[in-house]
Amino acid sequence: MDWNENRAQLLRNVGELQKLSPDTVKGYLTVSGAGRKTAQLDEKMRQLISLAVAVTTRCDGCISIHSSEALKAGATREELAEALSVAVAMNAGAALVYSTRALEAFDTATDA
Repeated sequence: MDWNENRAQLLRNVGELQKLSPDTVKGYLTVSGAGRKTAQLDEKMRQLISLAVAVTTRCDGCISIHSSEALKAGATREELAEALSVAVAMNAGAALVYSTRALEAFDTATDA
């Protein structure tokens, strides 16, 4: 995938959506910027968290945007690898937790 072209196309598409539904994009930008107002995390940390979440939610557009922003914020490949290892652990953890739910559902199922 050409991530730079993906990012450029995504931004063009969001611009088109903004013309059709400006309040939707405005709402997203409001939510997206809300955390910055507390200034508890620096921009690099916010972008590394965003990338980890993008991986867990499987959002290519988010990966494209936030990888560029993380680089601009000074993140290193090593820092990104650590953040991504947390994403991998969370996905495995979520699968483990939901596996217990599937077992519980199976054990309580009645033969209909």
